[in-house]
Amino acid sequence: MEKIEDSDRKKKQVTCYLLFSVATAVIGSLQFGYNTGVINAPEQRLKEFFNQTWIDRYSEPIDANICTFVWSFAVAVFSVGGMIGSFCVGFIANKFGRRKSMLMANILALLGGALMGLSTVCSSFEMVIAGRFVIGLFCGLCTGLTPMYLGELAPTALRGAFGTLHQLGVVVGILVAQIFGLESLLGSASLWPLLLALTALPAVLQSVLLVFCPESPRYLLITLNQEDEAQKALQRLRGCEDVSDDIQEMKEEGMKMAMEKKVTIPELFRIPAYRQPIIIAIVLQLSQQLSGINAVFYYSTGIFKDAGVTQPIYATIGAGAVNTVFTVVSLFLVERAGRRTLHLIGLGGMAISALIMTISLLLAAKYPAMTYLAIAGVFAFVAMFEMGPGPIPWFIVAELFAQGPRPSAMAVSGCSNWTANFIVGLSFPKLLDLCGPYVFIIFFVFLVIFFIFTYFRVPETKGRTFEDIARSFAGSAPSPGLAPPSDGISLPVSPTTEKAPMVDF
Repeated sequence: MEKIEDSDRKKKQVTCYLLFSVATAVIGSLQFGYNTGVINAPEQRLKEFFNQTWIDRYSEPIDANICTFVWSFAVAVFSVGGMIGSFCVGFIANKFGRRKSMLMANILALLGGALMGLSTVCSSFEMVIAGRFVIGLFCGLCTGLTPMYLGELAPTALRGAFGTLHQLGVVVGILVAQIFGLESLLGSASLWPLLLALTALPAVLQSVLLVFCPESPRYLLITLNQEDEAQKALQRLRGCEDVSDDIQEMKEEGMKMAMEKKVTIPELFRIPAYRQPIIIAIVLQLSQQLSGINAVFYYSTGIFKDAGVTQPIYATIGAGAVNTVFTVVSLFLVERAGRRTLHLIGLGGMAISALIMTISLLLAAKYPAMTYLAIAGVFAFVAMFEMGPGPIPWFIVAELFAQGPRPSAMAVSGCSNWTANFIVGLSFPKLLDLCGPYVFIIFFVFLVIFFIFTYFRVPETKGRTFEDIARSFAGSAPSPGLAPPSDGISLPVSPTTEKAPMVDF
């Protein structure tokens, strides 16, 4: 009977207006995915453009090593922009609010799209690099603002499922980029600049739709102290007049914040109550990037080619389709199995898949049938990524911190994600040259390390309020200057919650 009532309550909380607002925000996630995957298909076209530009300037072809470096830098500079953008999330989100910040970020998408789209007209490969950097800034902001906005709009019981929508937007964006990158569509010698510039269209669409979306009720109540506005926003989002439970939860969180001084980034590491969750947040983000997934996203066409696949671009699109399907699967599992369990399953599955890829790529030249095993290994690698390491690090960071330290925590964790993204993007081509198929053994070792860390350090956050999760960390190491709540309110921990061992770092 309880389960039926819980199901009915969840249905009432999911309104058309809530879905509209969430879908609008997820356009930013789609942008991140599109710009992650779009650089893969036109690799040869871009290198030809670099060479032709070099010939026009210096009357000689570009050196092969310089061409490889320029290509790798064009891929990796996207992550440099992402690092800077993600580090600015906290300041911008608190200064302008979540909704206005997303609107402002779209200016960067328009600028980046214009730079890349006009690069051939201006005969400047530097414009491609500059455009990738600006788009990286935009995507860095998106990867912090979108999960934050989704987490603060979603009902507590559905926060995990809504948080997964960020990753769904990412993988759909990657798939769209892979399809549009086909030679018969926008991947041709004349149309590839349009392929890169297409990112401006979703930015325009999101800017129009955001006008009709609410500001985060949490931001309105806790940061701006506008209770009436927060209540109106919640009533529209929840589809009912009685939103007292949500308001009360936010007020309790606000009272706790009022007793704390403002949390800066250095204090996240100095104060014991924040140190453990920020280390967990950083390691979870590193587990996403150092798993090797972006090596597959950025260079999958080349990997399939090395494995002997005659039409590698179609295998790459197949990997994108698997990526999307398993993100949808995780959407339905995350509130049932829990965050920690899915993350462990994903890391373990990726480690096994990395071994399969290594073996199959080593034997592909001798045994042609191994090509199919290599494709299966890549598909399994991508599928396991979307079970846990793909979606969970983005929204669990928002769950580990209360409203006060959350923007700073999102900035730090996002910056660590982009830093690892940059390292993988820049170093993978060289590592592949040096190690060949053994390069995936490096990722295997990382995956094992992250599995062990997750098992012993990461708590389960399913079904728990933001305040309850923050209190579980503060319980073992109270932050300096934090007085206990005067009303003595203590939020119960969900009886179904599974906790990992919690040891101070």
